[in-house]
Amino acid sequence: MSELALLAEKLDAEDALAPVKGRFVLDDVVYLDGNSLGALPAHVPDRVADVVRRQWGELRIRSWEESGWWTAPERIGDRIAPLVGAAPGQIVVGDSTSVNVFKAVVAAVRMAGEGRTEILVDATTFPTDGYIAESAARLTGRTLRAVTPAEVPAALGGRTAAVLLNHVDYRTGRLHDLPALTAAIHASGALAVWDLCHSAGALPVGLDEHGVDLAIGCTYKFLNGGPGAPAYLYVRAEHQPRFDSPLPGWNSHSAPFDMSPSYAPAPGALRGRVGTPDILSMLALEAALEVWDDVSVTAARAKSLALTDFFLRCVRAYTEPGRVESVTPERHEERGSQVALRCADAGEVMKRLISRGVVGDFRYPDVLRFGFTPLYLGFAETERAARILGEELT
Repeated sequence: MSELALLAEKLDAEDALAPVKGRFVLDDVVYLDGNSLGALPAHVPDRVADVVRRQWGELRIRSWEESGWWTAPERIGDRIAPLVGAAPGQIVVGDSTSVNVFKAVVAAVRMAGEGRTEILVDATTFPTDGYIAESAARLTGRTLRAVTPAEVPAALGGRTAAVLLNHVDYRTGRLHDLPALTAAIHASGALAVWDLCHSAGALPVGLDEHGVDLAIGCTYKFLNGGPGAPAYLYVRAEHQPRFDSPLPGWNSHSAPFDMSPSYAPAPGALRGRVGTPDILSMLALEAALEVWDDVSVTAARAKSLALTDFFLRCVRAYTEPGRVESVTPERHEERGSQVALRCADAGEVMKRLISRGVVGDFRYPDVLRFGFTPLYLGFAETERAARILGEELT
């Protein structure tokens, strides 16, 4: 056994989060794609079966009250809140990330006022965020300017209405400085909107602490909510009375069952709701979040950094110099919970890795992307992944 394999065994034996792994349905593959779709928590299938057979099959319409279906969006939002550093009453779950980006950006522009005529968007963002921001700019009569996060402070000014940024770059795993950028945005009089898809559940966010105005995120990555699980919207408490959603659905009405022809928004974060909640996916997510009941995000972050450090060390040991290049920052304060390696034949390499039981993903044109979910990944698996990668790169 190699020196690194022995070290991996030692690190696994010392890992305080090791018991959490048993809460997931896992097989013999090394699953390094939890930053795209998290693994299945073991208790979720039985919970979903209960929702389908008893709550829907037996109680039927009564479940809106008796099974808590109606209050699920805000109840599950409060379960997510501590994972992103938010007090209760500020997060509502529902719709997709894209829909929530649209709500957040348009609402931010409306709160900023007529004199603010420009929206800034992360030029390196996940494409949908850029598409939605462009549409929001057209609909609100604003201009859109794409800048890198590093360029944001210099780009801010009296015309800036809102800034939409990703907390972690989905390709490289670079972690952007949410506290400093939010402070700079506020100093210019604009509102900060953060996309947390690649950070929630992997590292501390501190929405309340750092004064973030609005945030959105998905739940099927590090929160393990399942394919197509509903997203969430965070509206800072002080902004809730002025939050003017561009999608005022009946579910966000102050008296939804009055069926009034005029719209009166519900109080608080509830005005971020739109239509009837997707109950099956939502309650699967609620069950999945129980794996966090006795796990702190701080502990998850510490293990995430240890895993990514160890993976980079193993890659350097097992691959020929220059064969791959890490585009993920070495510094902890600039790294999310993934490692991205660049190589010319990345697409074919990833196919071979998957055939050998190491599941990551490929991002065009030349990036191998490996996500490290600290709740169910160990050091021995990390060493194995790097060793097989080295074999496939020779």
